[in-house]
Amino acid sequence: MDYIHIDDLRVSGNHGVGEEERAKPQEFLISVRLGADTRKAAGSGQLEDTIDYHDTLKLIEHVFENTSHSLLETLAEHIAAEILQDKRVSSVELTIKKTGVWRNGIPGVTILREQVR
Repeated sequence: MDYIHIDDLRVSGNHGVGEEERAKPQEFLISVRLGADTRKAAGSGQLEDTIDYHDTLKLIEHVFENTSHSLLETLAEHIAAEILQDKRVSSVELTIKKTGVWRNGIPGVTILREQVR
């Protein structure tokens, strides 16, 4: 299995359980790993034969900026489902960390979802 990944993407959004958490944007740290066969792109050297990092980045930013979820788990499921709309992606491993919540430590969630064949 080949993987395309983006690590430590900083995004802002209004997500959280309490009203105060959703009242103003907070910073999140995202890492995503997409399972995909990259052999065609490796042979052709063409961007259209692979998963474009920029498209994935824009999708994640769009979900963060235009939705509001109480739980990181729900937010992660939403993003993973959107990414898996691209049938070239066989799996998504997504980590969301909520920075700035605690003085010591960073809470987060990691999910792994696979394409339904």
